[in-house]
Amino acid sequence: MLKIFIVILATVIPLAPFVMYIVSLYTNDPVRSAKNLVIGFKGYNVFLALMGLGIVAVWLVSPETVYAASGLAQEAAADPYASLAAGISTGLAALGAGVAVSGTGAAAIGAIAEKPEALGRSLIFVGLAEGVAIYGLLISFLVLFG
Repeated sequence: MLKIFIVILATVIPLAPFVMYIVSLYTNDPVRSAKNLVIGFKGYNVFLALMGLGIVAVWLVSPETVYAASGLAQEAAADPYASLAAGISTGLAALGAGVAVSGTGAAAIGAIAEKPEALGRSLIFVGLAEGVAIYGLLISFLVLFG
């Protein structure tokens, strides 16, 4: 039950800043709308930090369970280098995708601001940049289970 609640929160909470931004658009004050969006993102980051601290606190309270789970994980993954390679491939692919999306996303926003009918083409380029992370994830699955 707790896992379902955490999954629901993880999928719904990122929408809160965007909902705040859309609601504040009706105030006809773009500066206030942007400030509300930044406040929403900061609140979401604080929520994630508190969730991480809660997980760490649970691990500190029940170290035997964590040790048992890590032992099972080590038995399941026979090759530690495969796990390391999978983690590196996923992490570096995600970093590369983040760099690519930051550049293409900023350019797409600028293009859409000047020419709104360019939305479809710019979303394709941003989606292609996000695909780099998926390729890294596929490589990690191939390393682990291939």
